[in-house]
Amino acid sequence: MKSTTVTCIAIVIIVVSSLAPTKAVAEEEKVTCDILQLQPCLPAAQTGSKPTTECCGKLKEQESCLCGYTKNPAYSPYFSADIAHRILEACAIPYPTC
Repeated sequence: MKSTTVTCIAIVIIVVSSLAPTKAVAEEEKVTCDILQLQPCLPAAQTGSKPTTECCGKLKEQESCLCGYTKNPAYSPYFSADIAHRILEACAIPYPTC
């Protein structure tokens, strides 16, 4: 009975932690990894135009999250495309090597 309770608690912890927002620790602050914060980059990705200052700022804020985005199957197609490399380069942000 005791091992069943421990197993149930472990499963609950795993499920709850997988639902929590991804956190990445920056040097001075914690950053909540939120792909929606990169919406200012959408025009540059869609049209091939130069990324805006706001886009570059958001990418810089989310830089510690980029590896997670590239590994996530839902987002990885956007980060493996040449356009992502171009946008990151234009913003002077290295493409993540994970």
